[in-house]
Amino acid sequence: MIFNVPQFIDIEDKIVGPLTAKQLGWLAAGAVLALLCYGMFDKSTFIVSALIIAVIFGALAFYRPYNQPLIKFIMSSIAFAVRPKIYIWKRTPEKIQRVTAAKKEDNTPIISKKRFDQQRVS
Repeated sequence: MIFNVPQFIDIEDKIVGPLTAKQLGWLAAGAVLALLCYGMFDKSTFIVSALIIAVIFGALAFYRPYNQPLIKFIMSSIAFAVRPKIYIWKRTPEKIQRVTAAKKEDNTPIISKKRFDQQRVS
């Protein structure tokens, strides 16, 4: 039997023109938020808020730092800022027992290290 293997599985499908479903979702969310601002604010405040909303949601839809979506980049940055920076390794007793058992069974002779004097090195 012959089966076709998909070639481009890491590329998202285009839904409307050159836009993917995620991009279309971000743009639609920005449009809904701008529409809410249109109903709540006067004309000058709406224009300023609509520009800010357009920049934010446009960046969420199209900007990809380090080839990953901007929302993932923001979430990773927040997680990095919140998590502790120092990891302290704690050795469990189970690992200690396995290592000591392995050392007792190993009967290989100990090889002495080579020593170099100053005349041989230079």
